[in-house]
Amino acid sequence: MLNFAYHLPVNLIFGAGSADRAGEQTALWGKKALLVTGGSSARRSGLYDRVCASLANEGIEAVAFGRVEQNPLTTTAEAGAALAKQHGCDVVVGLGGGSVMDCAKAIAFLALNDGDVSDYIYGRLTGGRALPLILIPTTCGTGSEGNGFAVLTNPSTGDKKSLRTPAVIAKASLIDPACMATLPKKVLASVGFDALCHSMEAYTANAAAPLSDALAMEAVQLISSSLVPLVTGADESMEMWEKLTLASTLGGMVIGTAGVTLAHGMEHPASGIRNIVHGQGLAALTPAVIEALLPGRPEKFARLSVLLGGTGAGDCADAVRDLLSRIGLSVTLGDLGILEEDVPWMTENCLKVSAGNLANCPVPADAGMIGDIYRRCL
Repeated sequence: MLNFAYHLPVNLIFGAGSADRAGEQTALWGKKALLVTGGSSARRSGLYDRVCASLANEGIEAVAFGRVEQNPLTTTAEAGAALAKQHGCDVVVGLGGGSVMDCAKAIAFLALNDGDVSDYIYGRLTGGRALPLILIPTTCGTGSEGNGFAVLTNPSTGDKKSLRTPAVIAKASLIDPACMATLPKKVLASVGFDALCHSMEAYTANAAAPLSDALAMEAVQLISSSLVPLVTGADESMEMWEKLTLASTLGGMVIGTAGVTLAHGMEHPASGIRNIVHGQGLAALTPAVIEALLPGRPEKFARLSVLLGGTGAGDCADAVRDLLSRIGLSVTLGDLGILEEDVPWMTENCLKVSAGNLANCPVPADAGMIGDIYRRCL
């Protein structure tokens, strides 16, 4: 019998120029914003100044917090929350890629919940409040603008795991495809592949449902027609950027319902221990993971293969490898600095931090399978 639920209370505002509505949307929730950013890319492109001007036009004071790393740390989120409290911020604006948005979510949560964020991540503490969030993605990858997840790395333990609570679902996400056009091609390849993995994993997950399947299939089709042309420069039209950006948001919505499986579960320990780029870690792992999980969902992997240019379930992994080659993302874990000696720790850590992901796999994933895949991907 078919039973499922779908609940996503987020206001998605999509379209070129939507980032300029930051002030309008933020003003609905507060008067003093903590503006969370990462490096300097938003400043170089002029987007940071545009957002600041939009906030100022609505009489909103902005307090800058620009310290977010590519794999955001629990300590960074704690520092941001302390700054928000110090200045009496009543709303958080996250301007950047998935790392920035995830950190902004954690900051908004910690501003109203005392204690160590890791206790909330592991369920030792619970909290149902957060400062209102406005998110403006600048990369088309994580889909963090469309769910209630915030992935953080604990620098003391190396654990990379997500805070999951409806409290950190954005009050509004301003999804502007024009903001993506300045992405370096290497970054675009990485984030675009992350978006693809979200939908592929959610589609083949145990928690998949009809609505998440429909969104996932649409996202995979959009990525299959837009990622290669954008990365290679064959077609950089706004239509292509709209396709990839929409696919990224759909992927975020999909994992908010159906979750992810083994590739993400195995990548988090890898980037937790070596601080590698998430999308590159996924590129190193995903083909081998598909081969391991294929027996559990052959009909779904067959559909994915066809959308990616293959012919059926048996060549789904090769279709992904071909895509990775075309976008210049054919890498191994060894290329990314992972060593044979890291495998035991990563395997143990995967079982610890990714138990939910493993339970969501279409075939049982144990220590033997995980260790074997890590070694094959070195």
